[in-house]
Amino acid sequence: MPSMSLQSVTAVIILSVDDGSVSRSLFLLHTIVATIPCARIFAKYYNAPHHAPTGTSGAPASPYSDVKSQKSFEKGLLEKTAKQTGDIILYDNKLVLYKMESDVMMYVVGGAEENEVLLYNVILALRDSLHLLFKQSVDKRTVVENYDLVSLAIDEIVDDGIILETDPTIIVQRVSKAPTQDVNLSRIDLSEQGVNNLAQLGRAKLTDWLRQGL
Repeated sequence: MPSMSLQSVTAVIILSVDDGSVSRSLFLLHTIVATIPCARIFAKYYNAPHHAPTGTSGAPASPYSDVKSQKSFEKGLLEKTAKQTGDIILYDNKLVLYKMESDVMMYVVGGAEENEVLLYNVILALRDSLHLLFKQSVDKRTVVENYDLVSLAIDEIVDDGIILETDPTIIVQRVSKAPTQDVNLSRIDLSEQGVNNLAQLGRAKLTDWLRQGL
């Protein structure tokens, strides 16, 4: 039966792949003749805030606690999903939802007992948010050049493994770039009264943001 634990996401991963390599067969005459070249673009693994003692119920410690185990998991995951036609698999006792965009693969990883519909909404939120942010095809170059926005978007979707938001429009509004025009410093009131006004405005904005988040 699907779980509805508060911490639903184990990892969010974005990997690059050579164009077209994921579509060719990895096997010929039952012998591996090629591997999928891949490189990590983004990876964030979440640990349960409280690890249960061995033999008791609760969230176990993450099995991917070091870079070596993470890279091994990612390599195997990419090879596994290259041979699939869907967007959900069970790999290494983890439920994995994934989407391919151009030369990148995006993954949302959760426990085997997690709710697949909830995790599917997360991968859709990630994909759709990036499309809205970049207003173009999502590829390796775009993700790398806008790494800060990608990271912010993912943090808006998932925080410490807890799903916060899955509406792409709201996510994009929170992480969109500020206007690029130069700021005219002469128009900024740096007097004591001006600073107080800015502080009051900041408190009001924070209050509005907190209310919207409830």
